[in-house]
Amino acid sequence: MSQRIFAIGDIHGGLKALQQILKKAAITSDDLLIFLGDYVDGWSDSAHVVSYLIELEKKQPCVFIRGNHDDLVHQWLITREMNNQWLQHGGESTIKSYAELSEKEINTHIAFFERMKNYYILNEETLFLHAGFTNMHGPYNEYEAYMCFWDRTLWETALSLDSNLPQDHIYYPKRLKLFKEIYIGHTPVTRINKDKPHQAANVINVDTGAAFKGKLSMIEINTKEVYQSEPVYQIYKDEKGRN
Repeated sequence: MSQRIFAIGDIHGGLKALQQILKKAAITSDDLLIFLGDYVDGWSDSAHVVSYLIELEKKQPCVFIRGNHDDLVHQWLITREMNNQWLQHGGESTIKSYAELSEKEINTHIAFFERMKNYYILNEETLFLHAGFTNMHGPYNEYEAYMCFWDRTLWETALSLDSNLPQDHIYYPKRLKLFKEIYIGHTPVTRINKDKPHQAANVINVDTGAAFKGKLSMIEINTKEVYQSEPVYQIYKDEKGRN
């Protein structure tokens, strides 16, 4: 039996939702878990999510991709400077969750954020990253590393692409020819009225809006089987998340 490989969407502080889907999938130490970023900012368990992932990595293979919110929290943990835009998009709940941690624990978290990957390539044909990339020669040639966790043009390009356009056509986007499949998060598919991971061209978006009114999702990349939590706002009933 081949190894199961899971891509996990944006968690945004929803630890209970993460625990739900890992249980539903009956995760074992043989499974590879590839987290697509945005572990923090939203529900009240942001710091607890990071602590949980640090412990989870000791039990089984994990890959942690850097999301834009992870980068923002990392910078805050180092400088303690407030970014008003960040505060309005989930940062306030993250600050509250970190008030419960000791300085030693916070330093462990800083080290965790520092070693996150901007992207991960599996078997030279499958790409995992949080958002996208703009360089037609691939994320490894991106001029600004932050584009891997901020870009939305890759997803917009995939969504707008004519499905009848052959790959050898002069108009076909070169970025989409580099990999067999590209797994991303960052832009909730609930914005296009989808509630499960959605594929456009060869880009598979696993962010199903857990930070808002959606569920947390993960997908096994070989079978394409999807596992989902309850709508996360129903798990954290007394909170607003990023709504």
